[in-house]
Amino acid sequence: MVGVIQLFGGPMFGRFADLFGARVALSLACASTVVFFLLLAVANHPAMLFIHKLPTVFMHVLPATQMVVADLSEPEKRADALSKLGLCFGVGMIAGSTLGGHLNTRYGETFTACFGAAGSAFSLLLVLTFIPKTTKVQAPTTSTDSENKNKSVFSVGEITRLMKFPGVARTFTVKIVAGLPSGIFQVMFSIIVLDFFKLQPEENGYLMAYFGIVQMVVQGGVIGWLTARYSENSLLLLSIAVDSLVGLAQAYMQNVFQFCLIVVPMMFSLSVFGVITDSMLTNSVPSSDTGTMMGLCASVQSLLRTVGPTVGGFLYVNYGISSIGTIQFVVNIAVFVYLLHFGTMKTAEKKK
Repeated sequence: MVGVIQLFGGPMFGRFADLFGARVALSLACASTVVFFLLLAVANHPAMLFIHKLPTVFMHVLPATQMVVADLSEPEKRADALSKLGLCFGVGMIAGSTLGGHLNTRYGETFTACFGAAGSAFSLLLVLTFIPKTTKVQAPTTSTDSENKNKSVFSVGEITRLMKFPGVARTFTVKIVAGLPSGIFQVMFSIIVLDFFKLQPEENGYLMAYFGIVQMVVQGGVIGWLTARYSENSLLLLSIAVDSLVGLAQAYMQNVFQFCLIVVPMMFSLSVFGVITDSMLTNSVPSSDTGTMMGLCASVQSLLRTVGPTVGGFLYVNYGISSIGTIQFVVNIAVFVYLLHFGTMKTAEKKK
């Protein structure tokens, strides 16, 4: 349900940010998170578990912060800035998961949900205090441009218009196709941990913490170093090549120790691929449309969460975990060869 809601809500949220500003959009995301936790705190019926998911249509905190960073960073430094943002969210995920587990064990689910609402309200206060009211560089426009520009948040034409910019449709297609196999593995990970690795909840917690640490190292120290020395096209090819090898390794892994070894290149490829494609896409459109583009990028993850469980469940039950890794290997090799044959992505010069 969350995947479907955010699949349609992401592009509209991005469009909202372009029309009303990234600060307003981030404030809306934080306020929606407050409502989300409050509804969870009062949930006393299974139906409420569905109702409390409705605010997720606006709960795009990560894309909203990416919009702020995209507006405030120079195009050539955007990938590094987005990777640092990923580091911050990695710290938050580790600390939040640990704290949430302790609160839930000691004080119960209702108190934990209320604590989450209070934390989100504090985040909203931080946004209103520290984020500039205007984050975009305002370009001069004529009265004719103002009259012709569609101001509707729900304008499908204004959202899909971005696909007509040079290189955008191609990069976006690569983001979906190459990201789908690894996305299937991610949504099936909880099942794999329980059924294939036979891990207990405590052991699973340690594994997730290991995930977070590796991601923090990659996004905080590696991606910035790479983007300062290599082109985005080269890094895109590198991430896809590494991801294909990760899929091959996943097809033959037998135990959790082998998986822990695979985690390092896996997190490297996922982090580099996500940051580079987001940077390329936002640099390919005018600064006035970066929010909408970030919303479209967020909708890709929602699409994976929507189709991933069905496809992943079918593959895992009928063909085992090796089938997911094999498909990841084949798909990424095909994308890699395609990019080599037809040339890598070309980022359009950003319109001022």
